[in-house]
Amino acid sequence: MFLGEYQHSIDEKNRVAIPVKFRAALRAGAVITKGLDECLFLYPKVSWKAWADKLAGLPISQSKSRAFSRMMLGGAMEVQLDGQGRIVLPDYLKQYAGLGKRLIVAGLNDRLELWDTDRWQQYKTQTEKDSAHIAETLAEMGV
Repeated sequence: MFLGEYQHSIDEKNRVAIPVKFRAALRAGAVITKGLDECLFLYPKVSWKAWADKLAGLPISQSKSRAFSRMMLGGAMEVQLDGQGRIVLPDYLKQYAGLGKRLIVAGLNDRLELWDTDRWQQYKTQTEKDSAHIAETLAEMGV
């Protein structure tokens, strides 16, 4: 399980170190893709397979299903941890998420999210401000 928020940097070769406590779960391989809210999603291969199977089950006749599948699957790339526990970020994903030198790696149970530090702070501030309303909405969904 991935939990927590960690500050990291991207080096001149587009490598980012994954927090030590998450590396074992990613040793067998991982997939990085365009996430929601202009961040990147990083899944262990096993979790990615389950997610990709759900996407494959979406109705191809629905334009929103096709668009979402294209974004998630077409934007995905397999990555491997190197000897220092780093992955290389493809340029197109780095640009999509607006990543600069500094980033946040956030653990969200089955995946990691990689965020530009400023975007993360803005998103987190807004979400925390709206937390009571969000909780009420989730309660309506049975959470």
